[in-house]
Amino acid sequence: MSLDDALAAVLAQAARVDAPQRVDTFDADGRVLWADAVSELQVPPLDNSAMDGYAVRCADVPQAGAVLPVSQRIPAGHVGTPLAAGTAARIFTGAPVPQGADAIVMQEDAELVDGQVRILAVPKPGQWIRRAGEDIALGSTILKAGTRLTPAALGLAASIGLGQVQVARKPRVALFSTGDELVMPGTVAPGDMPPGSIYNSNRYFLRALLARLGCEVHDCGIVPDNREATIRVMQEAAQMSDLILSTAGVSVGEEDHVKPAVEHLGELNLWKISMKPGKPFAFGKVRRSGPEGGSAHFMGLPGNPVSSFVTFLMLVRPFILRLQGVEHVAPRVLHARADFDTGKADARREFLRVRQNEEGALELFTNQSSGVLTSAVWGDGLVDNPAMTTIARGDVVRYLPLAELLQ
Repeated sequence: MSLDDALAAVLAQAARVDAPQRVDTFDADGRVLWADAVSELQVPPLDNSAMDGYAVRCADVPQAGAVLPVSQRIPAGHVGTPLAAGTAARIFTGAPVPQGADAIVMQEDAELVDGQVRILAVPKPGQWIRRAGEDIALGSTILKAGTRLTPAALGLAASIGLGQVQVARKPRVALFSTGDELVMPGTVAPGDMPPGSIYNSNRYFLRALLARLGCEVHDCGIVPDNREATIRVMQEAAQMSDLILSTAGVSVGEEDHVKPAVEHLGELNLWKISMKPGKPFAFGKVRRSGPEGGSAHFMGLPGNPVSSFVTFLMLVRPFILRLQGVEHVAPRVLHARADFDTGKADARREFLRVRQNEEGALELFTNQSSGVLTSAVWGDGLVDNPAMTTIARGDVVRYLPLAELLQ
C-alpha cells in the first residue's frame, strides 16, 4: 500500500475527541482550539502613537523649524483632550492620539526648548499613527477552530481579553513495547546485559513525541512475547485510552502476538506500506468492555528504531493531530539542493536522514539502516524521495524539516 493511501485510510477514522476543556490561556500552548475565537473589540481600540514624540496637526508645521507650544502630556493609558490648533502634545508610545492631531513627530526629530517644541522635519499625515482596528477588527475571527496554539497565538487571544480558551481534550494514548529481548535502561548495567538483550530506546522517543503532541500518555511498559499477556495488556489499555500504540510484534512470525491479540479483541488491518524505513504497520480497533462500550484505536509500529521513528512522524503524528481537530496535518515541504548521490533506486518511497550545511544544501548520513538511530539525531530533516528515483548531486529534492515534525 502506498503511504498516501495508508494515511488517507487512517485519517478517515480519526474522529475528533469528545468533551472539550476550558483552560487558562497561560496553560494552552500546544493545545488545539475547539471553537473559533471571535473578537468582541477592535485592536487597537483607539488610534495610538507608534513612537515617543509629539502629536501635531500637519497644517501647523508647513516647514522644518516650526515652533509650537506644548499644550498637554499624554502617557500610555491616558486619553488627552482635543489638540488645540497651533500646539503640540507630548505623547508616548501606545498613548491614544488626541482628537485633531493627524501625525506624530518622533522625539528624535524635535527639540524641546522652554516649554515649546521645535519640529525639525515636516511631518506627513498619518505618520507614526497606529489606526484603531488595524490589527483586529470588531467581530473578526482571530483564530479558527483546529488551530494548534503557539505562544504568539496565546498573546493574540489575550489581546481580545480571553483569559481562558476552549481546547480539545488531550488524547489519551496507551503505549507499550513487545519483546523478550527488551531491557529498560537503568535496570541492568551495560556490562551485565544478557546475551541477545537490547535497551528499549523506542519507548523513550515515542513518549517524548506523544507528549509534544499534547497527549496524556499511559505507559504500559514492556509486554513479553506471550499471547495471553498481550491480550491482557490490550484489554486494560483499551479501557483507558483513545489510542493504543505499540512497537514490534506486528508481523506474522511465531513470536509476533500483537496481530492475533488485536484480532481477538477487535479488528485489525496489517499493511505492508511502500516506505523505507518502515513497511510493517498495523491499524485497527480494540473493543472496550463494560456498559460504555466503544473501542480504542490501535496502531502498531515496526520494532527497528528508525522505522518506528519515521513511521510515527508520517502516520501517527497526523492521526493524533486530527483527533484534536487539526485539519491541515501534512508536513510542510521545502525544496533544497542535494550535496550527495544515491545508488540504485529503491522500489519503496524513501525517507533519507539528512542535514543542511552552511550553504543550505543537504548532506546525507552515511548509514541509512533502519536500526541506526544515530542518523535521526545527526540529521535535521528527511528527504522525501519517490520510489524508483535516484538522486544525483545538485538535484533539487523534497526536504521535510524535523524541527516542524517534532513540534
